[in-house]
Amino acid sequence: MKISFRSCALILNIFTLSLLMGCSSNAPSLNVLLPNPASEHCIRKGGKLEIVKGEPGERGMCHLPDGTVVEEWELFRRDNPQK
Repeated sequence: MKISFRSCALILNIFTLSLLMGCSSNAPSLNVLLPNPASEHCIRKGGKLEIVKGEPGERGMCHLPDGTVVEEWELFRRDNPQK
């Protein structure tokens, strides 16, 4: 049995494509967007969130209905102390 060059090339191409298709990733992205618990806490308290850019980076400031402005994580920790 003699295999032609074309048959051999075709088999090799099919095999290569099969391997490449197996390597493609259709898995869901790991970049799942999770809500910031401190931001959600601010909003649940009726506050409005403001992102302030500063030297160390960005931070969220919560403007509460009574006029108080507090950093969102500070508010979250104050209202949810560790047990």
